[in-house]
Amino acid sequence: MGSALLEKLDALATDGSNLPASVELLNGADIKPEPIRWVWPGWLAAGKFHVLAGAPGTGKTSIALALAATITAGGRWPDGTRAAFGNVMIWSGEDDAADTLAPRLIASGADMSRVFFVGSVREAGESRPFDPSSDLETLTRAAAKIGDVSLLIADPVVSAVAGDSHKNTEVRRGLQPLVDLGARLRCAVLGISHFTKGTAGRDPVERVTGSIAFGALARVVLAAAKLPDDHPDGPGRIFCRSKSNIGPDDGGFRYDLRQSELEAHPGIFTSSVLWGDAMEGSARELLGQAEQSADPAARSELDDALEFLENLLSDGPVPSKIVRADCEGAGHSWATVRRAQKVLGVEATRDGGIGNAGKWTWRLPPKTPKALKENLTCSQKSVSMLEKSEHLRGEIIGDAEVF
Repeated sequence: MGSALLEKLDALATDGSNLPASVELLNGADIKPEPIRWVWPGWLAAGKFHVLAGAPGTGKTSIALALAATITAGGRWPDGTRAAFGNVMIWSGEDDAADTLAPRLIASGADMSRVFFVGSVREAGESRPFDPSSDLETLTRAAAKIGDVSLLIADPVVSAVAGDSHKNTEVRRGLQPLVDLGARLRCAVLGISHFTKGTAGRDPVERVTGSIAFGALARVVLAAAKLPDDHPDGPGRIFCRSKSNIGPDDGGFRYDLRQSELEAHPGIFTSSVLWGDAMEGSARELLGQAEQSADPAARSELDDALEFLENLLSDGPVPSKIVRADCEGAGHSWATVRRAQKVLGVEATRDGGIGNAGKWTWRLPPKTPKALKENLTCSQKSVSMLEKSEHLRGEIIGDAEVF
């Protein structure tokens, strides 16, 4: 029946002009599987669309610029892995390149020769502002001339949507050229957005401002939040993964914003990101740490976990697997238990075995005067992405560091 239908269709056209449009079909046997190519393993994927969202004031743009700087300088990511050198394109509809974006990039150690800001569009001999909702094809051609583009930042990403940003169909239609641009250039596309007000506690992907299509189209959704001053680990900020269709979808890093004066440009002060320790847990748990401080019930959850964990370990070391099972069985989230672990100073050690054969156990620390215990925690482990140590340093004598 298939060939008869084709013969009938062919008979309808004499020169081929009346034939209906055709669809190209790719046979599965002709497809060669290939791995995801990562710009930052697990966090930024080449050729994929990403969204970074958070409440105002959390430093989302500064984070994006810090990531851009790492790529241009071949620096280290927050997890310590090395970035491959690449070029970066930045379109911003909110911040000026000269007085805001460039200073932040310089403070982050960027190679500015690898940074390209999207400017105006020349058309019919005249110049007009770049419109991400209609000029992405033109931008793709310009990017192809640059070559080796690893990251494109779109801030804010909602500007790529010409229609109603709360309608799924219009958002998908508006974002598709941006998605296609990343795929054609094999670069990571990072769109900056906000969280909708009054959505604390909900799935972070659903909190992205506008249609759910923003989070649905993105292969990776990242989130940023500010920790409260009364957080057990101290004030700061959290950068975490809230969704990934192509890799791990949990975990994050502490970070903070540092103000500094540019050495080569006296009088110009700007902010840059100072990365801290890795954090475990889902985005919902991690963001909950930042948003629950004003809730007495949330604070009581930590108090309950503190009491439960201290009682559990009071008779001696307990295997970490049993700790987790017992705590979760008692209704305590693992993120809250980890916070309780830090507050109590619980030590995690590997007992016996070779390599990974040993078993991890948790134990309460020896009784230590509070003043001495606090003094021992004054050294911070945070480092910049260019490997500059940001913690208290001592004098090096031989192989030892003496304070």
